[in-house]
Amino acid sequence: MTLATDRVFISIVEEPINWMSFHHQLEDPDVGAHGWFSGVTRRKTGDRITESLSYQAHRPMAVLELRRLANEAMARFELTRLLIVHRLGVVPIGEPSVVIGCSSAHRKQAFAALPWLMDQIKEDVPIWKKEIYLDGTTEWIHPTNQ
Repeated sequence: MTLATDRVFISIVEEPINWMSFHHQLEDPDVGAHGWFSGVTRRKTGDRITESLSYQAHRPMAVLELRRLANEAMARFELTRLLIVHRLGVVPIGEPSVVIGCSSAHRKQAFAALPWLMDQIKEDVPIWKKEIYLDGTTEWIHPTNQ
């Protein structure tokens, strides 16, 4: 499910994310900075070994909420362009589950937008994460536990 305007690109996918394939979404002759964040599945969580993560979402609501956050970030951080791509399904170790890219006239705005957006996505967007451990157990992860 994808929502695209001339300045904002939002996509929820089930296949691996090749974030470099989205680089053109940020291109604009008036920008001086591109900022990127890629959240990848790590092998350890605390003292437990992770096999993979699994994501589920209420897609229509997730896209609407991502759009709302994108619009707010565009205004709050004076961004020129913004993209958010989130993967659903099983995400193996080392692969990205979310990629955020933004462009702005200066680096300060692009850098500031990334942690704000990631925090808001975890808190507000109806996408749920389940940790699958190497020992076969699983655990649904709440954003406040991360």
